Amino acid sequence: MQPEAKGLLVDLSCRRLPRLRMPLRFVCRKFPLDSALLPCQRWNMAQGIAGRRSPTHRMLSSSSGNLESFGDSLKTMGVQSVLFSWTDLFGVMRSKLVPASKAEAMRKSGAGFAGHATHLDYPPSSGDVLAIPDPSSLILLPWNRRIAWVACDLFMKDKPLEQCPRLALKRAMQRVREERKLSMKTGVELEFHLLSLEDASKLADPSDTSKKPCYSIEPLMKQKDFIIKMQEYMESLGWNPYQADHEDSVGQFEINWEYDDALVTADRHAFFKWMAKEVAMQHGMRVTFMPKPFTFLTGNSAHVHVTMHEEDGSNAFKARGEDGVLGLSETALHFCGGLLETAGDICCLTNPTVNSYKRINAPPPTSGSSWSPSSISWTGNNRTHMIRVPDAPRLEFRLPDSSSNPYLMPAALLVAGARGMRERIDPGPPSMSNVYEDAQEKRKMRQLPLNLLDALRNLEKNESLQHDLGGELCKAYIKLRMEQ
Repeated sequence: MQPEAKGLLVDLSCRRLPRLRMPLRFVCRKFPLDSALLPCQRWNMAQGIAGRRSPTHRMLSSSSGNLESFGDSLKTMGVQSVLFSWTDLFGVMRSKLVPASKAEAMRKSGAGFAGHATHLDYPPSSGDVLAIPDPSSLILLPWNRRIAWVACDLFMKDKPLEQCPRLALKRAMQRVREERKLSMKTGVELEFHLLSLEDASKLADPSDTSKKPCYSIEPLMKQKDFIIKMQEYMESLGWNPYQADHEDSVGQFEINWEYDDALVTADRHAFFKWMAKEVAMQHGMRVTFMPKPFTFLTGNSAHVHVTMHEEDGSNAFKARGEDGVLGLSETALHFCGGLLETAGDICCLTNPTVNSYKRINAPPPTSGSSWSPSSISWTGNNRTHMIRVPDAPRLEFRLPDSSSNPYLMPAALLVAGARGMRERIDPGPPSMSNVYEDAQEKRKMRQLPLNLLDALRNLEKNESLQHDLGGELCKAYIKLRMEQ
Protein backbone atom coordinates (compact mmCIF):
# COMPACT_ATOMS: atom_id res chain seq x y z
CA MET A 1 0.00 0.00 0.00
CA GLN A 2 1.02 3.63 -0.46
CA PRO A 3 0.46 5.52 2.83
CA GLU A 4 -0.61 9.14 2.64
CA ALA A 5 1.09 11.98 4.46
CA LYS A 6 0.34 15.67 4.37
CA GLY A 7 1.43 16.91 0.96
CA LEU A 8 3.33 13.69 0.31
CA LEU A 9 2.65 10.34 -1.29
CA VAL A 10 5.32 7.74 -0.64
CA ASP A 11 5.48 4.34 -2.33
CA LEU A 12 6.67 1.69 0.12
CA SER A 13 5.74 -1.32 -2.00
CA CYS A 14 8.25 -4.14 -1.67
CA ARG A 15 6.86 -6.19 -4.55
CA ARG A 16 9.55 -7.90 -6.61
CA LEU A 17 9.93 -5.92 -9.83
CA PRO A 18 10.39 -7.49 -13.24
CA ARG A 19 13.66 -6.96 -15.06
CA LEU A 20 13.82 -3.33 -16.16
CA ARG A 21 16.29 -1.52 -18.36
CA MET A 22 16.85 1.12 -15.72
CA PRO A 23 19.09 1.65 -12.67
CA LEU A 24 17.59 0.60 -9.35
CA ARG A 25 17.73 4.20 -8.12
CA PHE A 26 14.58 4.92 -10.11
CA VAL A 27 12.48 2.39 -8.20
CA CYS A 28 11.72 4.38 -5.03
CA ARG A 29 9.55 7.47 -5.42
CA LYS A 30 8.19 10.45 -3.53
CA PHE A 31 5.68 12.96 -4.81
CA PRO A 32 5.71 16.29 -2.92
CA LEU A 33 2.88 18.53 -3.96
CA ASP A 34 4.20 21.31 -6.15
CA SER A 35 2.95 24.79 -5.26
CA ALA A 36 3.71 25.84 -8.84
CA LEU A 37 1.04 23.51 -10.19
CA LEU A 38 -2.26 24.81 -11.46
CA PRO A 39 -5.23 24.51 -9.03
CA CYS A 40 -6.61 21.55 -10.98
CA GLN A 41 -3.28 19.72 -10.67
CA ARG A 42 -2.95 20.33 -6.93
CA TRP A 43 -6.51 19.00 -6.51
CA ASN A 44 -5.67 15.99 -8.66
CA MET A 45 -2.55 15.06 -6.69
CA ALA A 46 -4.14 15.78 -3.30
CA GLN A 47 -6.91 13.34 -4.18
CA GLY A 48 -4.36 10.65 -5.14
CA ILE A 49 -5.45 7.20 -4.05
CA ALA A 50 -3.07 4.90 -2.20
CA GLY A 51 -2.39 1.58 -3.83
CA ARG A 52 0.09 -0.63 -5.59
CA ARG A 53 1.04 0.86 -8.95
CA SER A 54 3.07 -0.37 -11.86
CA PRO A 55 6.88 -0.50 -11.89
CA THR A 56 6.75 2.46 -14.29
CA HIS A 57 4.99 4.49 -11.60
CA ARG A 58 7.84 3.75 -9.20
CA MET A 59 10.46 4.90 -11.70
CA LEU A 60 9.33 8.51 -11.93
CA SER A 61 11.90 9.91 -9.51
CA SER A 62 15.24 9.08 -8.00
CA SER A 63 16.00 7.67 -4.58
CA SER A 64 16.96 11.15 -3.42
CA GLY A 65 13.27 11.91 -3.28
CA ASN A 66 13.48 14.96 -5.55
CA LEU A 67 10.61 15.17 -8.00
CA GLU A 68 11.70 14.90 -11.59
CA SER A 69 9.52 16.71 -14.06
CA PHE A 70 7.10 14.49 -15.87
CA GLY A 71 8.89 15.22 -19.14
CA ASP A 72 12.37 14.47 -17.74
CA SER A 73 11.13 11.17 -16.33
CA LEU A 74 9.73 10.17 -19.70
CA LYS A 75 13.02 11.09 -21.36
CA THR A 76 14.94 8.99 -18.81
CA MET A 77 12.70 6.03 -19.61
CA GLY A 78 13.24 6.45 -23.34
CA VAL A 79 9.59 7.30 -24.02
CA GLN A 80 8.85 8.88 -27.37
CA SER A 81 5.10 9.57 -27.06
CA VAL A 82 2.42 9.50 -24.35
CA LEU A 83 -1.25 8.61 -24.68
CA PHE A 84 -3.20 11.05 -22.50
CA SER A 85 -6.30 8.90 -21.96
CA TRP A 86 -9.62 9.20 -20.18
CA THR A 87 -12.92 7.33 -20.16
CA ASP A 88 -16.19 8.99 -21.13
CA LEU A 89 -19.68 8.35 -19.70
CA PHE A 90 -20.24 5.40 -22.03
CA GLY A 91 -17.00 3.72 -20.99
CA VAL A 92 -15.21 4.59 -24.25
CA MET A 93 -11.52 5.41 -23.91
CA ARG A 94 -10.57 8.76 -25.46
CA SER A 95 -6.94 9.76 -26.06
CA LYS A 96 -4.45 12.16 -27.56
CA LEU A 97 -0.95 11.07 -28.54
CA VAL A 98 1.46 13.64 -27.12
CA PRO A 99 5.19 13.81 -27.98
CA ALA A 100 7.24 13.17 -24.84
CA SER A 101 8.97 16.53 -25.41
CA LYS A 102 5.63 18.29 -24.93
CA ALA A 103 4.29 16.08 -22.09
CA GLU A 104 5.51 18.34 -19.26
CA ALA A 105 3.75 21.36 -20.75
CA MET A 106 0.63 19.28 -21.32
CA ARG A 107 0.79 18.02 -17.71
CA LYS A 108 0.44 21.62 -16.57
CA SER A 109 -2.02 22.95 -19.13
CA GLY A 110 -3.90 19.74 -19.94
CA ALA A 111 -4.68 18.14 -23.28
CA GLY A 112 -7.71 19.87 -24.76
CA PHE A 113 -10.81 18.04 -26.00
CA ALA A 114 -14.12 19.29 -27.39
CA GLY A 115 -16.60 17.86 -24.91
CA HIS A 116 -19.44 17.77 -27.43
CA ALA A 117 -17.41 15.44 -29.66
CA THR A 118 -17.45 12.69 -27.01
CA HIS A 119 -20.02 11.02 -24.78
CA LEU A 120 -20.20 14.02 -22.44
CA ASP A 121 -23.20 16.33 -22.29
CA TYR A 122 -21.73 19.61 -23.54
CA PRO A 123 -22.88 21.77 -26.48
CA PRO A 124 -20.54 22.62 -29.38
CA SER A 125 -20.24 26.12 -27.89
CA SER A 126 -18.74 24.88 -24.60
CA GLY A 127 -15.12 25.49 -23.69
CA ASP A 128 -12.38 22.91 -23.82
CA VAL A 129 -12.36 19.88 -21.56
CA LEU A 130 -8.80 19.56 -20.24
CA ALA A 131 -7.30 16.15 -19.50
CA ILE A 132 -4.74 16.39 -16.67
CA PRO A 133 -2.61 13.24 -16.28
CA ASP A 134 -2.26 11.31 -13.04
CA PRO A 135 1.47 10.39 -13.09
CA SER A 136 0.91 7.52 -10.65
CA SER A 137 -1.06 5.68 -13.36
CA LEU A 138 1.71 5.87 -15.99
CA ILE A 139 2.27 2.63 -17.95
CA LEU A 140 4.83 1.82 -20.63
CA LEU A 141 3.07 -0.18 -23.31
CA PRO A 142 4.51 -3.70 -22.89
CA TRP A 143 4.42 -4.26 -26.68
CA ASN A 144 6.03 -0.87 -27.45
CA ARG A 145 8.00 0.68 -24.59
CA ARG A 146 8.62 3.85 -26.58
CA ILE A 147 4.98 4.74 -25.94
CA ALA A 148 3.43 5.38 -22.52
CA TRP A 149 -0.20 5.50 -21.39
CA VAL A 150 -1.48 7.65 -18.55
CA ALA A 151 -4.98 7.98 -17.06
CA CYS A 152 -6.29 11.54 -16.91
CA ASP A 153 -8.86 13.45 -14.89
CA LEU A 154 -11.01 16.05 -16.59
CA PHE A 155 -11.22 19.74 -15.77
CA MET A 156 -12.82 22.83 -17.24
CA LYS A 157 -11.67 26.31 -16.31
CA ASP A 158 -9.43 24.88 -13.56
CA LYS A 159 -12.38 23.13 -11.90
CA PRO A 160 -12.94 19.35 -11.66
CA LEU A 161 -15.46 18.19 -14.24
CA GLU A 162 -18.37 16.51 -12.48
CA GLN A 163 -19.16 14.43 -15.56
CA CYS A 164 -15.72 12.77 -15.41
CA PRO A 165 -16.24 9.10 -14.40
CA ARG A 166 -12.77 8.79 -12.84
CA LEU A 167 -13.40 11.80 -10.64
CA ALA A 168 -16.80 10.35 -9.65
CA LEU A 169 -15.00 7.30 -8.25
CA LYS A 170 -12.46 9.53 -6.49
CA ARG A 171 -15.25 11.59 -4.92
CA ALA A 172 -17.02 8.48 -3.64
CA MET A 173 -13.80 7.10 -2.17
CA GLN A 174 -12.91 10.41 -0.55
CA ARG A 175 -16.32 10.70 1.09
CA VAL A 176 -16.09 7.21 2.62
CA ARG A 177 -12.59 7.96 3.90
CA GLU A 178 -13.83 11.14 5.54
CA GLU A 179 -17.01 9.62 6.97
CA ARG A 180 -15.79 6.21 8.08
CA LYS A 181 -12.00 6.15 7.58
CA LEU A 182 -12.44 3.20 5.23
CA SER A 183 -11.10 2.46 1.77
CA MET A 184 -12.49 0.07 -0.84
CA LYS A 185 -10.51 -2.62 -2.61
CA THR A 186 -11.85 -4.42 -5.64
CA GLY A 187 -10.98 -7.29 -7.94
CA VAL A 188 -12.76 -7.53 -11.28
CA GLU A 189 -13.23 -10.63 -13.44
CA LEU A 190 -13.70 -9.63 -17.07
CA GLU A 191 -15.06 -12.25 -19.44
CA PHE A 192 -14.64 -11.85 -23.18
CA HIS A 193 -15.03 -13.73 -26.46
CA LEU A 194 -12.28 -14.21 -29.05
CA LEU A 195 -13.69 -13.72 -32.55
CA SER A 196 -12.53 -14.09 -36.12
CA LEU A 197 -10.77 -11.00 -37.47
CA GLU A 198 -12.46 -11.40 -40.85
CA ASP A 199 -15.98 -12.15 -39.59
CA ALA A 200 -17.01 -10.95 -36.12
CA SER A 201 -20.06 -13.22 -36.15
CA LYS A 202 -17.75 -16.24 -35.97
CA LEU A 203 -15.43 -17.48 -33.24
CA ALA A 204 -11.67 -17.27 -33.69
CA ASP A 205 -11.47 -21.02 -33.07
CA PRO A 206 -14.09 -22.86 -35.20
CA SER A 207 -13.24 -26.14 -33.45
CA ASP A 208 -14.43 -24.76 -30.09
CA THR A 209 -17.87 -26.37 -30.21
CA SER A 210 -18.40 -28.30 -26.97
CA LYS A 211 -21.83 -28.10 -25.33
CA LYS A 212 -20.20 -27.60 -21.91
CA PRO A 213 -16.78 -26.06 -22.66
CA CYS A 214 -16.00 -24.48 -19.27
CA TYR A 215 -12.41 -25.22 -18.14
CA SER A 216 -11.76 -27.37 -21.23
CA ILE A 217 -8.06 -27.79 -21.88
CA GLU A 218 -8.12 -28.13 -25.69
CA PRO A 219 -9.67 -24.71 -26.57
CA LEU A 220 -7.66 -23.09 -23.76
CA MET A 221 -4.37 -24.34 -25.20
CA LYS A 222 -5.38 -23.39 -28.72
CA GLN A 223 -5.34 -19.77 -27.52
CA LYS A 224 -2.26 -20.19 -25.34
CA ASP A 225 -0.15 -17.74 -27.38
CA PHE A 226 -2.64 -14.94 -26.80
CA ILE A 227 -3.23 -15.83 -23.13
CA ILE A 228 0.44 -16.27 -22.23
CA LYS A 229 1.33 -12.99 -23.94
CA MET A 230 -1.40 -11.20 -21.96
CA GLN A 231 -0.14 -12.72 -18.71
CA GLU A 232 3.45 -11.82 -19.59
CA TYR A 233 2.45 -8.20 -20.20
CA MET A 234 0.39 -8.07 -16.99
CA GLU A 235 3.30 -9.44 -14.97
CA SER A 236 5.60 -6.80 -16.45
CA LEU A 237 3.12 -4.15 -15.27
CA GLY A 238 3.07 -5.54 -11.71
CA TRP A 239 -0.56 -6.66 -11.82
CA ASN A 240 0.21 -10.16 -10.52
CA PRO A 241 -2.01 -12.24 -12.85
CA TYR A 242 -2.68 -15.60 -11.25
CA GLN A 243 -4.87 -17.68 -13.59
CA ALA A 244 -6.70 -17.87 -16.90
CA ASP A 245 -9.36 -20.26 -18.09
CA HIS A 246 -11.84 -21.13 -20.80
CA GLU A 247 -15.23 -19.98 -19.58
CA ASP A 248 -18.77 -21.33 -19.91
CA SER A 249 -19.41 -20.26 -23.52
CA VAL A 250 -17.51 -21.49 -26.54
CA GLY A 251 -14.87 -18.92 -27.47
CA GLN A 252 -15.09 -17.29 -24.02
CA PHE A 253 -12.13 -16.67 -21.70
CA GLU A 254 -11.16 -14.92 -18.50
CA ILE A 255 -7.75 -13.76 -17.21
CA ASN A 256 -7.58 -12.87 -13.51
CA TRP A 257 -5.23 -10.51 -11.75
CA GLU A 258 -4.77 -9.48 -8.11
CA TYR A 259 -7.26 -7.19 -6.37
CA ASP A 260 -6.15 -3.71 -5.30
CA ASP A 261 -7.33 -0.25 -4.33
CA ALA A 262 -10.53 0.52 -6.24
CA LEU A 263 -9.00 3.32 -8.35
CA VAL A 264 -5.95 1.20 -9.22
CA THR A 265 -8.25 -1.65 -10.30
CA ALA A 266 -10.41 0.75 -12.32
CA ASP A 267 -7.37 2.09 -14.22
CA ARG A 268 -6.23 -1.47 -14.88
CA HIS A 269 -9.75 -2.46 -15.95
CA ALA A 270 -9.75 0.33 -18.54
CA PHE A 271 -6.26 -0.50 -19.78
CA PHE A 272 -6.93 -4.28 -19.82
CA LYS A 273 -9.80 -3.94 -22.27
CA TRP A 274 -7.69 -1.91 -24.68
CA MET A 275 -4.64 -4.13 -24.24
CA ALA A 276 -6.69 -7.28 -24.90
CA LYS A 277 -7.91 -5.82 -28.19
CA GLU A 278 -4.38 -4.85 -29.23
CA VAL A 279 -2.89 -8.25 -28.36
CA ALA A 280 -5.76 -10.10 -30.04
CA MET A 281 -5.13 -8.12 -33.24
CA GLN A 282 -1.46 -9.11 -33.07
CA HIS A 283 -2.62 -12.74 -33.00
CA GLY A 284 -5.06 -12.37 -35.90
CA MET A 285 -8.23 -12.19 -33.77
CA ARG A 286 -10.57 -9.66 -32.26
CA VAL A 287 -11.97 -9.41 -28.73
CA THR A 288 -15.49 -8.50 -27.70
CA PHE A 289 -16.65 -7.54 -24.22
CA MET A 290 -20.26 -7.33 -25.40
CA PRO A 291 -22.56 -8.62 -22.63
CA LYS A 292 -24.48 -11.09 -24.83
CA PRO A 293 -22.80 -11.45 -28.24
CA PHE A 294 -24.53 -14.75 -29.06
CA THR A 295 -28.17 -15.49 -28.25
CA PHE A 296 -27.75 -19.09 -27.15
CA LEU A 297 -24.40 -18.75 -25.40
CA THR A 298 -23.40 -17.51 -21.94
CA GLY A 299 -22.81 -13.76 -21.73
CA ASN A 300 -19.77 -11.77 -20.60
CA SER A 301 -19.88 -10.74 -16.95
CA ALA A 302 -17.65 -8.46 -14.91
CA HIS A 303 -18.01 -9.96 -11.43
CA VAL A 304 -16.59 -7.62 -8.80
CA HIS A 305 -15.12 -8.75 -5.47
CA VAL A 306 -15.35 -6.02 -2.84
CA THR A 307 -13.83 -5.46 0.59
CA MET A 308 -13.58 -2.38 2.80
CA HIS A 309 -10.40 -1.75 4.76
CA GLU A 310 -9.46 0.12 7.91
CA GLU A 311 -6.63 2.66 7.97
CA ASP A 312 -4.27 -0.06 9.23
CA GLY A 313 -5.13 -2.22 6.21
CA SER A 314 -7.26 -4.74 8.11
CA ASN A 315 -10.36 -6.12 6.40
CA ALA A 316 -13.42 -4.36 7.83
CA PHE A 317 -15.69 -7.05 6.35
CA LYS A 318 -14.29 -9.77 8.60
CA ALA A 319 -16.27 -10.59 11.74
CA ARG A 320 -14.11 -10.16 14.83
CA GLY A 321 -15.01 -11.85 18.10
CA GLU A 322 -18.61 -12.25 17.03
CA ASP A 323 -20.75 -14.83 15.32
CA GLY A 324 -21.19 -12.88 12.11
CA VAL A 325 -23.52 -14.19 9.44
CA LEU A 326 -21.32 -16.10 6.96
CA GLY A 327 -18.29 -14.69 8.78
CA LEU A 328 -19.21 -11.10 7.88
CA SER A 329 -18.96 -8.08 10.17
CA GLU A 330 -21.80 -5.61 10.67
CA THR A 331 -19.99 -3.27 8.28
CA ALA A 332 -20.09 -5.93 5.57
CA LEU A 333 -23.73 -6.78 6.23
CA HIS A 334 -24.77 -3.14 6.04
CA PHE A 335 -22.73 -2.68 2.84
CA CYS A 336 -24.52 -5.73 1.41
CA GLY A 337 -27.84 -4.25 2.53
CA GLY A 338 -27.06 -1.05 0.63
CA LEU A 339 -26.28 -2.99 -2.54
CA LEU A 340 -29.51 -4.96 -2.26
CA GLU A 341 -31.56 -1.84 -1.56
CA THR A 342 -30.08 0.10 -4.48
CA ALA A 343 -29.38 -2.62 -7.08
CA GLY A 344 -32.33 -1.74 -9.29
CA ASP A 345 -31.31 1.92 -9.30
CA ILE A 346 -27.61 1.42 -10.15
CA CYS A 347 -28.37 -1.28 -12.72
CA CYS A 348 -28.10 1.19 -15.62
CA LEU A 349 -24.48 1.80 -14.53
CA THR A 350 -23.48 -1.81 -13.90
CA ASN A 351 -25.38 -3.01 -17.00
CA PRO A 352 -25.31 0.03 -19.28
CA THR A 353 -26.39 -1.18 -22.72
CA VAL A 354 -29.52 -2.50 -24.37
CA ASN A 355 -27.67 -5.77 -24.93
CA SER A 356 -26.91 -6.02 -21.17
CA TYR A 357 -30.49 -7.04 -20.41
CA LYS A 358 -30.28 -9.99 -22.78
CA ARG A 359 -27.71 -11.39 -20.36
CA ILE A 360 -29.36 -10.84 -16.97
CA ASN A 361 -32.80 -11.88 -18.17
CA ALA A 362 -31.63 -14.73 -20.40
CA PRO A 363 -33.02 -18.27 -20.44
CA PRO A 364 -30.46 -21.04 -19.87
CA PRO A 365 -27.96 -21.20 -22.76
CA THR A 366 -26.73 -24.41 -24.38
CA SER A 367 -24.27 -24.98 -21.50
CA GLY A 368 -27.19 -25.18 -19.05
CA SER A 369 -26.76 -22.06 -16.89
CA SER A 370 -26.62 -18.33 -17.58
CA TRP A 371 -24.52 -17.65 -14.42
CA SER A 372 -26.19 -14.23 -14.20
CA PRO A 373 -28.81 -12.92 -11.79
CA SER A 374 -32.30 -11.72 -12.61
CA SER A 375 -33.47 -11.16 -9.03
CA ILE A 376 -32.11 -9.15 -6.11
CA SER A 377 -30.77 -11.52 -3.49
CA TRP A 378 -27.71 -12.63 -1.57
CA THR A 379 -26.29 -15.94 -0.46
CA GLY A 380 -23.22 -17.86 0.68
CA ASN A 381 -21.07 -19.73 -1.82
CA ASN A 382 -23.89 -20.06 -4.35
CA ARG A 383 -23.55 -18.63 -7.86
CA THR A 384 -27.27 -18.35 -8.63
CA HIS A 385 -27.72 -15.11 -6.63
CA MET A 386 -26.78 -11.49 -7.27
CA ILE A 387 -24.39 -11.27 -4.28
CA ARG A 388 -22.25 -14.22 -3.30
CA VAL A 389 -20.12 -14.54 -0.17
CA PRO A 390 -17.16 -16.80 -0.97
CA ASP A 391 -15.19 -18.53 1.77
CA ALA A 392 -13.15 -15.40 2.47
CA PRO A 393 -14.86 -12.35 4.07
CA ARG A 394 -15.67 -10.50 0.88
CA LEU A 395 -18.70 -9.81 -1.29
CA GLU A 396 -18.87 -10.86 -4.92
CA PHE A 397 -21.28 -8.66 -6.86
CA ARG A 398 -22.35 -10.74 -9.86
CA LEU A 399 -24.64 -8.23 -11.58
CA PRO A 400 -22.18 -6.14 -13.69
CA ASP A 401 -21.26 -7.11 -17.23
CA SER A 402 -18.13 -6.47 -19.26
CA SER A 403 -19.56 -3.40 -21.00
CA SER A 404 -19.71 -1.53 -17.69
CA ASN A 405 -17.73 1.68 -17.25
CA PRO A 406 -14.48 0.88 -15.36
CA TYR A 407 -15.02 3.90 -13.10
CA LEU A 408 -18.79 4.45 -12.86
CA MET A 409 -19.45 0.82 -11.98
CA PRO A 410 -17.25 0.75 -8.81
CA ALA A 411 -18.38 4.29 -7.96
CA ALA A 412 -22.02 3.12 -8.01
CA LEU A 413 -21.15 0.07 -5.88
CA LEU A 414 -19.37 2.23 -3.32
CA VAL A 415 -22.14 4.82 -3.14
CA ALA A 416 -24.74 2.07 -2.65
CA GLY A 417 -22.64 0.28 -0.04
CA ALA A 418 -21.83 3.53 1.76
CA ARG A 419 -25.54 4.28 2.02
CA GLY A 420 -26.04 0.85 3.57
CA MET A 421 -23.29 1.49 6.13
CA ARG A 422 -24.56 4.99 6.88
CA GLU A 423 -28.18 3.90 7.36
CA ARG A 424 -27.32 0.49 8.81
CA ILE A 425 -29.48 -1.31 6.24
CA ASP A 426 -30.22 -4.92 7.17
CA PRO A 427 -29.78 -7.28 4.20
CA GLY A 428 -32.08 -9.84 5.80
CA PRO A 429 -31.21 -13.54 5.93
CA PRO A 430 -29.27 -15.00 3.00
CA SER A 431 -31.09 -17.36 0.67
CA MET A 432 -29.36 -20.69 0.10
CA SER A 433 -31.71 -21.97 -2.60
CA ASN A 434 -30.96 -22.47 -6.29
CA VAL A 435 -33.03 -19.56 -7.58
CA TYR A 436 -32.57 -20.73 -11.17
CA GLU A 437 -34.86 -23.64 -10.30
CA ASP A 438 -36.74 -22.60 -7.14
CA ALA A 439 -39.57 -20.54 -8.64
CA GLN A 440 -41.36 -20.21 -5.30
CA GLU A 441 -38.29 -18.68 -3.65
CA LYS A 442 -37.67 -16.38 -6.61
CA ARG A 443 -41.21 -14.98 -6.44
CA LYS A 444 -40.41 -13.62 -2.97
CA MET A 445 -37.54 -11.54 -4.34
CA ARG A 446 -37.50 -8.18 -6.05
CA GLN A 447 -36.62 -8.46 -9.72
CA LEU A 448 -33.99 -6.55 -11.65
CA PRO A 449 -35.08 -4.22 -14.48
CA LEU A 450 -36.10 -5.98 -17.68
CA ASN A 451 -34.52 -3.41 -19.98
CA LEU A 452 -32.26 -0.35 -20.07
CA LEU A 453 -35.18 2.08 -20.24
CA ASP A 454 -36.61 0.84 -16.94
CA ALA A 455 -33.14 0.89 -15.37
CA LEU A 456 -32.57 4.51 -16.43
CA ARG A 457 -35.97 5.51 -15.03
CA ASN A 458 -35.02 3.91 -11.71
CA LEU A 459 -31.89 6.05 -11.46
CA GLU A 460 -33.86 9.11 -12.55
CA LYS A 461 -36.28 8.64 -9.64
CA ASN A 462 -33.56 8.18 -7.00
CA GLU A 463 -32.51 11.74 -6.21
CA SER A 464 -30.44 10.68 -3.21
CA LEU A 465 -28.34 8.35 -5.35
CA GLN A 466 -27.92 11.05 -8.00
CA HIS A 467 -26.70 13.45 -5.33
CA ASP A 468 -24.12 10.98 -4.05
CA LEU A 469 -22.82 10.08 -7.51
CA GLY A 470 -23.04 13.65 -8.81
CA GLY A 471 -26.26 15.23 -10.01
CA GLU A 472 -24.78 16.70 -13.20
CA LEU A 473 -23.11 13.40 -14.08
CA CYS A 474 -26.29 11.36 -13.59
CA LYS A 475 -28.46 13.78 -15.55
CA ALA A 476 -25.95 13.77 -18.42
CA TYR A 477 -25.69 9.98 -18.35
CA ILE A 478 -29.48 9.48 -18.37
CA LYS A 479 -29.94 12.03 -21.16
CA LEU A 480 -27.29 10.51 -23.41
CA ARG A 481 -28.42 6.94 -22.83
CA MET A 482 -32.05 7.90 -23.46
CA GLU A 483 -30.99 9.38 -26.80
CA GLN A 484 -29.86 5.91 -27.82
